[in-house]
Amino acid sequence: MSTQSTTVSVRLPKTVEDDLIKLAGHTQRSKSFLAGKAISAYVASELEIIEGLERAEADIQAGRVVSHEEAMKRLYKTARGG
Repeated sequence: MSTQSTTVSVRLPKTVEDDLIKLAGHTQRSKSFLAGKAISAYVASELEIIEGLERAEADIQAGRVVSHEEAMKRLYKTARGG
């Protein structure tokens, strides 16, 4: 995480908070630290998916596509080591 931070309030089910408290105790980290790490990982993962879809859409719009049949041929060729 960066050295700059901000505060965000979130609502959690009680069971999740209980587990977060348990995890904080086991890891010697604060609930806030663990929640921040979890949110950071989730946001990064979701943005990676969205950005991949945007790149795919740009490829489609630019005509950078192959047919399903061609893709499967390439996949099988690679799988066979050739």
